[in-house]
Amino acid sequence: MTPNLPEIQITRKLRATRLRLRVEPTQIKLTVPQFCTQRQVEEFLKQSEQWMIETWQKQQEKAGQIDKILPTELKLFNLEQPLQVVYQTQKHSFILDEENHQLFISDRQPESYLKSFVIAYAKQYLPTYLNKLSSETGLRFNQCAVRQPKTRWGSCSAKHDIMLNSGLVLFPLEITRYVAVHELAHTKHFDHSSNFWAEVQKHDVYFQQHRKILKTTALPWWWNK
Repeated sequence: MTPNLPEIQITRKLRATRLRLRVEPTQIKLTVPQFCTQRQVEEFLKQSEQWMIETWQKQQEKAGQIDKILPTELKLFNLEQPLQVVYQTQKHSFILDEENHQLFISDRQPESYLKSFVIAYAKQYLPTYLNKLSSETGLRFNQCAVRQPKTRWGSCSAKHDIMLNSGLVLFPLEITRYVAVHELAHTKHFDHSSNFWAEVQKHDVYFQQHRKILKTTALPWWWNK
């Protein structure tokens, strides 16, 4: 599951002799020769994935679409109200005051400390959430790891070990839930067959809408630094 990219606009052209990918500030275009199969297109996109993500992020910065102001509040997937973020001189890199919904970040390296807090928060709450969802859906998994991969929101191994991207805590609950359901469904169907999507839909009726939001929402600039 690939983060931070818009829907890719695919155009088939009779005169095209090769697959051609163009990353623009507002869209990504792929020109496909008429004789190319869907499988060849998918393989090409898979190989170009890392390049696309890096080029898209650079384009976003170049176009000035990323407002480089640190947030004064932080919305997290499992909190009803956002945390008020205060930047100040302090010994610890971050201090969370849950009772008063406040997060204090050291002003020494605020971007990296803000990210450190999100990672720590994700490691604490995402595995618990996945366990809860596993019980609700009846889809069992082995272990849960929380990491920061650049090209995946989540993954599930043949041993049913699930990895979740820590950036998921920055999304609304229904989006985080969709990714968790997606990976849990892989414990039953280790592919993206129609049976797999039927399993996802069983536990998330609006999964297509959630999938689209996930694909078209960029994480904040300080996360990608």
